[in-house]
Amino acid sequence: MMTGLKALIIKELLSYLRDPKSRMTLIIPPLMQLLIFSYAATLDINNVDLVVLNHDNGTYSREVIERVSAGGFISHIETVSTEAELKQAIDERRALAALRFQADFSRRLLAGTPAEMQVILDGRRANSAQVAQNYFSAIVADINREIHPVIESQPQLEIRNWYNPNLIYQWFIVPALVGTLAMASSLIICALSIAREREMGTFEQLLVAPTTPLAVIIGKMIPALIVGSSLGCVMIAAGVLLFRIPFTGSLPLLLLGLVVFIISVVGIGLMISSICSTQQQAILGTFSVIVPLILLSGFATPVENMPELLQAVSEANPLKHFLVIVQGSFLKSLSPKEVFLAIRPMFLIFFVTFTLAVVFVRKNLQ
Repeated sequence: MMTGLKALIIKELLSYLRDPKSRMTLIIPPLMQLLIFSYAATLDINNVDLVVLNHDNGTYSREVIERVSAGGFISHIETVSTEAELKQAIDERRALAALRFQADFSRRLLAGTPAEMQVILDGRRANSAQVAQNYFSAIVADINREIHPVIESQPQLEIRNWYNPNLIYQWFIVPALVGTLAMASSLIICALSIAREREMGTFEQLLVAPTTPLAVIIGKMIPALIVGSSLGCVMIAAGVLLFRIPFTGSLPLLLLGLVVFIISVVGIGLMISSICSTQQQAILGTFSVIVPLILLSGFATPVENMPELLQAVSEANPLKHFLVIVQGSFLKSLSPKEVFLAIRPMFLIFFVTFTLAVVFVRKNLQ
């Protein structure tokens, strides 16, 4: 059995590495995606076009405009004189936001009475609009504190961000991409393995080979585990060396979590491959699984914000548990207890998917 298993593993590795196009497909795209997504997948906004309709032209309205312009997120300010011009700028997407000052804005502030400043945002770009709203609110709050100093006896809010003091978005997105891209590569490799055998007509050779369904599954699993874990290690190194993300946790525990995560993903890929007849079906099946896994992992939106049913379903998602390990290992110095609590459900996922894959392969070999 060991001789047959070794031969299967070598055959799978050679099928990945012998073809130059396959080598390029396995190595280059994940690394390119890591570099591109690390800069493209961000909620920070730095180039906002702003429209200003200022009926006041007083001291404080000009002060607000100057503060907003100096905030570092405004690229261009367009001044308009009518409501129609303001509306047209938003409609034509020439501006994400607009500031509108009433005629007595500065006079009201000098008199100590409430003054209103309207912020109009393009709701078609909801994420950017929400971030821009927070920027405007912070600037107005600073001006209010200068005009009306806070009395010492009143409660004061002091904000401190743990683990990521400067809220650098790459510190969040790059560790998450390690799990997401390693998962995608491993799933595709495994999903194509048995389907490729069927399509090329070599699956029948397994029927007469001195191997068992368990050996076939292990022989397909180990090469994908090697490739997926290697890609994960390369991306972890890129996060530390290229993006300068502080690594505060335990590297051996992170690597253990990575290996368990990859074998749980490999189990899902083998299960997909065992029920597909062609590589095209395997690819379609893989992408139909990858999207829900990413959406239910907490990569883009917190799992806690989802309905209770989806929160329960997400527990069967290995990516959700690995993101806890990789993000915590980079920034939080995750304790061994927390790491093993996240590893345990991934072991259970692997046991279920691996068992199903063996059952399906045994059925096809008979």
